[in-house]
Amino acid sequence: MSTPEGPVFDEPWQASAFALAVALQDRGVLDRRDFAVALGGELESGHDYWDAWLAALEQLLAEHGLTNPGSLDERTAAWRRAAAATPHGSPVTLDADPQRLRHP
Repeated sequence: MSTPEGPVFDEPWQASAFALAVALQDRGVLDRRDFAVALGGELESGHDYWDAWLAALEQLLAEHGLTNPGSLDERTAAWRRAAAATPHGSPVTLDADPQRLRHP
């Protein structure tokens, strides 16, 4: 998505985080005001905008018991391992994570 000033999202993950937060708000899982307060707090702590957006989303998901920091950290590590194992130019998927357990 772009505006006359440039792209709204610099990276695909930003669009995904935005869409997830909006969908959870639209479904009543997250409250818009709570999200705005969490986002403001993250911005005040010095995060850039999209890092603050993601941190606010993760914080609220944990507060609502929908995830926990340990599982978020493990998923982040899995994506990083998958990205490192993926040839340049190929799409990154969690299937490329060398530590992923494969079930027959």
